[in-house]
Amino acid sequence: MIANMATTKMSSKGQVVIPEIIRKALGLESGCQFLVLGEKDAVILKSISAPSKKEVNSLLSKARKKAKKAGLKPRDIANAVKKIRGGK
Repeated sequence: MIANMATTKMSSKGQVVIPEIIRKALGLESGCQFLVLGEKDAVILKSISAPSKKEVNSLLSKARKKAKKAGLKPRDIANAVKKIRGGK
């Protein structure tokens, strides 16, 4: 048996328990969220989490640089958000 392989069953409510060996190996804790993909006879769970503060700051920095290069002003962005949200 492969180290990160185990079996489990689905309950009548469609719930599946991730075996302890897998949870520990992947550092999964209660409340973890997953993206669930299904294709033919395979079900894949991909753990997802919010980006770190460092990742968010890096993305914001890149976005600000591109916006500045494109000539966008803060008011342009505020107007675009307002328009998308249904405001005038």
